[in-house]
Amino acid sequence: MLTLDHIAVACSDLAEGTAWVEERLGVSLQTGGKHPRYGTHNTLLGLADGLYLEVIAIDPDAVPEAGHAWFGLDHFSGPPRLANWICQTDRFDGLPAAAGAPQALTRGELSWQITVPDDGALPMGGAYPTLIRWAEGTVHPATRLAPSGCRLMSFSVTHPQADKIAALIDPCDDRVNLMSGPFAMHAIFETPQGIRHL
Repeated sequence: MLTLDHIAVACSDLAEGTAWVEERLGVSLQTGGKHPRYGTHNTLLGLADGLYLEVIAIDPDAVPEAGHAWFGLDHFSGPPRLANWICQTDRFDGLPAAAGAPQALTRGELSWQITVPDDGALPMGGAYPTLIRWAEGTVHPATRLAPSGCRLMSFSVTHPQADKIAALIDPCDDRVNLMSGPFAMHAIFETPQGIRHL
């Protein structure tokens, strides 16, 4: 079974994306880190139930070791928005080719494997999840983040091929709703300021 690990907001500028999330949820994000292989940096928000939210952008001061970014950021444009969902898996065999091969990464005390297509794009534009497996002994990032008082109530992905995606990831976390229609993502949060949406 795929279990929701975290959701990601993509943006062209990290400060802009962070401010966008903070304004909408009414809470402050924490400084994250840098990803030298893909030339990105992020900020983070701890959520209840072992989840977290990531705001990610290309680091203008970095040259990606891989020659490209990930999460589709090389071709990202427009305002900040939900762009990716990342699910934990215990196996990488049998994945559709578009998912990409698992890449082994480390940052500080964190070690993990994550699927990244060769060009850094998002499978099905982000409608198919990125898959991650944390290394044995790695403490999950969500446990390192200060409590925000926020909880993800639901996460919805709308796509014209929702049925196909559902079949590929079955079974999946019941917090994720797949619906047929024009591509979109929508997250509903319970926050100290009430119900908020991204």
